Amino acid sequence: MGAEAAELLEITRQGFDHYHRIFRRRYAFDSYDQCFVPEFNLGAMENPGCVMLRDDYVFRSAVTDTQREHRALVVVHEMAHMWFGDLVTMTWWDDLWLNESFAEYMAHEVTAAATRFTGAWTAFAADGKTWGYDADQRPSTHPVAPAAVDDTAEALQNFDGISYAKGAAALRQLVAWLGEEAFLTGVNAHLDAHAFGNATLDDLLRALTAASGRDVHGWADRWLRTTGVDTLRVADGRIAHTSADGVLRPHRLTVGHYRRTAGGALELSGRVPLDLPADGSGAPVNGAELTLPNDTDLGFAKIRLDPGSWRTVRSSLGAVPEELARAVLWGSARDQVLDGELAPGAYLELVAAHLPGETSVHLVDAVLSFARTFVADRAVPPTGRPAALAVLAQVCRALLRRTEGGPDRTGLRLVAVRGAIATADTSGTAELRGWLAAGTVPGGPVLDPDLRWHLLLRLCVLGAAGEPEIAAGLAADPSDTGEEGAARCRAALPDPEAKEAAWRALFHGDLSTYLTAATAAGLWQPEQAQLLDGLTTRYFEDLGPAAARRGPALARVLTGTGFPAFAATGRTVRAAEACLAGPDLTVATRRGLVDQLDTLRRAVRARALAGQ
Repeated sequence: MGAEAAELLEITRQGFDHYHRIFRRRYAFDSYDQCFVPEFNLGAMENPGCVMLRDDYVFRSAVTDTQREHRALVVVHEMAHMWFGDLVTMTWWDDLWLNESFAEYMAHEVTAAATRFTGAWTAFAADGKTWGYDADQRPSTHPVAPAAVDDTAEALQNFDGISYAKGAAALRQLVAWLGEEAFLTGVNAHLDAHAFGNATLDDLLRALTAASGRDVHGWADRWLRTTGVDTLRVADGRIAHTSADGVLRPHRLTVGHYRRTAGGALELSGRVPLDLPADGSGAPVNGAELTLPNDTDLGFAKIRLDPGSWRTVRSSLGAVPEELARAVLWGSARDQVLDGELAPGAYLELVAAHLPGETSVHLVDAVLSFARTFVADRAVPPTGRPAALAVLAQVCRALLRRTEGGPDRTGLRLVAVRGAIATADTSGTAELRGWLAAGTVPGGPVLDPDLRWHLLLRLCVLGAAGEPEIAAGLAADPSDTGEEGAARCRAALPDPEAKEAAWRALFHGDLSTYLTAATAAGLWQPEQAQLLDGLTTRYFEDLGPAAARRGPALARVLTGTGFPAFAATGRTVRAAEACLAGPDLTVATRRGLVDQLDTLRRAVRARALAGQ
């Protein structure tokens, strides 16, 4: 803890100082404690004057700047609850967004403005916001501010990408529309009026309306009481504005126009503010080498470019000068893969062409993660997976060559090392074993406990390590996280007895939440599809009873990490549908399975597109 205390205290001070600059009411309680709790089931949880956080936020191994930034966001998010949640508390769970959406918005705004993590909104665009986009296109979506929440079991399921990410994005839209001064004036009036009491959506809307003179109730009806993601598509000199659910939302955003320089680079030639009404009329837009709606990511919408702009992206995505604009473009490519509009192979071509030169650790981390866990592991047919992994391995090697010898201030090299390990095949096991024996990657970094377990896991998956190496690793690292690493590795062994032992522990044992998650992460390995075939069927038979016995926290793990996501076949879809048709699933289990089925169907559709 000593090594991390200085940064944690600095973020805490900076957060408080900024909140005291923007809120008239100072922190209301007599002390402020942050407690790091082992085996804590949530990311963090606030109480008046006391915040509990997962103890793995006290880093014991090297981490990337994105991980440090995420921790800062959590600290500042929970601090925001001292105002939104504790000073003023929602009356009932239908206004959960008054807590979580506000805290998530404030976390990014304050972290970007007051700490060294000035790219917090890029992190939101590259990673956090995709949580909201995915959630809002699933059958389980709900309004940011639902009309009713019947009970706490239903409320618990709404701690999701809608209440956090979409709600924060909607608030960012609201601030862009009202202006920050009017927004904060209304928020401060709301806090003054309801301090140490309860409040509702209508209370806040009235305060914002009085401060701005705008029809905030009308805005809320469109943004907070509806579901679905709008699409902004550039075609024939106009931005067409559509929505899958038929309900459009107004947007205030910017459109970036990029031109090619004499030297072949791209530069921003102009940025135009745009108010897009909710009447479907769209808006005219000027042409350019690249025309990018929402280039500053103020909006919450899917972006589709005109053919000429998309050709520019394919050839020059990495040359777009602004990190945030590149995040929007990578996000558009991700959306197209999930929507069945862009073949997995075409996405991998973008990765191969533009990620080796990328300087943003936000983007390298997010793009590599999606390319590995969805594109290579699910969207590509099994026969094409080795080639997909080879593409990603080459990208990681290029990043390693580029970062060799210099200081790794942002963790870009660490991301590349993790990626190189995760994409290694059997031809690379000798090299990985050499790294393990040497205790370091050539050119760095040294194998600290987390990286050592990461490497050992891959060797176990590939059948190049086993129980002797796992036992030696646990003897060297007998910590809680060492136990989790060992559980992950044992479940990953390509051996029927190891898989059966992991199964019994997951569905018939009493493992802790963390050990359950670790065991589940090790169990399902795409390389072992034939070995796992029978277990995929058993999953849908054993899930309901195990989740009911263990409760909602374990249900989330068993339908999350524990879901056989790699098995993207029609047979798995049918098995999931049959499981959902049964009457005995708990609320948490049903919600988790509905969400996984939606992603599974997208993966099956992507595989069909890849095979064309």
